[in-house]
Amino acid sequence: MIILNVQVLNSLNKSSAHAKQKIFCSSKLKVSIASAAIAMSSLLGGCAVAPGMRMSVANPQTGSDSAQTGSTSTAATLATPQIPITELDIDVIRRLQDERRKAQQLQVKLLSTGPQPYGVGAGDVLQIVVWDHPEIAAAVGATQSQSSTRPADPYAGFVVDQAGNLTYPYAGTMHVAGLRVEDVQRRLASALAQYFVNPQVTVRMASYRAHQVYVDGEVRTPGAVSVNDVPMSLYEAISRAGGFTESADQSDLLLVRNGVSHRVDLTQMVASGISPSRLYLQSGDLLRVVARDENDVYVMGEVTKPLSAIPRRTGRITLADALAQAGSVNSSTADASQMFVIRGSLSGTPEVFHLDGRSPVSMLVAKEFDLQPKDVVYVDGNGLVRFNRVLTLLIPAINAGLTAGLVAK
Repeated sequence: MIILNVQVLNSLNKSSAHAKQKIFCSSKLKVSIASAAIAMSSLLGGCAVAPGMRMSVANPQTGSDSAQTGSTSTAATLATPQIPITELDIDVIRRLQDERRKAQQLQVKLLSTGPQPYGVGAGDVLQIVVWDHPEIAAAVGATQSQSSTRPADPYAGFVVDQAGNLTYPYAGTMHVAGLRVEDVQRRLASALAQYFVNPQVTVRMASYRAHQVYVDGEVRTPGAVSVNDVPMSLYEAISRAGGFTESADQSDLLLVRNGVSHRVDLTQMVASGISPSRLYLQSGDLLRVVARDENDVYVMGEVTKPLSAIPRRTGRITLADALAQAGSVNSSTADASQMFVIRGSLSGTPEVFHLDGRSPVSMLVAKEFDLQPKDVVYVDGNGLVRFNRVLTLLIPAINAGLTAGLVAK
């Protein structure tokens, strides 16, 4: 009887231990399942804070972002500068083109001073002849050495000194800086009339060395260009500098005059019916032709090949051009309805333009919308891309939870 009770007691102890083991395994399984559930809930909630840039417009009219609604505190929203987002359409493009055309016309009007007569200056060489007076016919002034090949050496004649004075036999020294050649001729004739009866004097320029303009940048032969008696227009200065190079941006010429920089757009001038020959350069002007790669735009986001897009030789680059250079939008990852152009400004308010590229009409808008140097074109990703990025971050945690569950079994 006692032996029977001992067997029963041993059987009860084994049953109790087996039950405890089941409870322990069940607890581990529940913890693993709970961990996996937490990871999945984090996955679903993490889509709102997916890594990477995100730009989405929920209400194009107001420019509000759906991602900010309900997830950003009021204080943070008030502290963040609100930049309006402009929807791109034909009316906006026309307005921007009109503004650009008016700005260029104002710039040309400011620089158009008209042709100025050439004024004699320091370093100029004058050739002076007094007819029928052989006694002073030998007065030819300085002569250029036959062995000299330097273009800066003066030709035979009388050189105007650095003070702007001219010295001639019998006439003495006279100040001629700023005078026209015909004025110098009349003054010489008047001075020589004290020694000769009705002297016939001829004065002509032997060498123009006093006035120069400087052409730099993307031209074939940059350097100083001498100004002569023919007024030098913008086109003539570029032509005498060898013309544009292949990398020149003809829409961006920098003209520095009296310490002030002016931007000149040759392409826009011609398109507006303004002849560049109306713009004359002055002595001391610096003209710099900017390279195209200095005026690139940045294309990033969900495009085939993010890059810096280079304008054409005319300097023009449209939104369609930039996207084409980047290989167009990525059909698998891009949200064509969320295309943005960010235009920064150091002195003014930045601008952001939005284009819904899902319709064929939007491609016409993109073809006509001119980008400006250093614009940023950004194509946002679709929801699947953001989900995939979050999933990539959370897969290790999910795998750990599932592995723990399998081990518990």
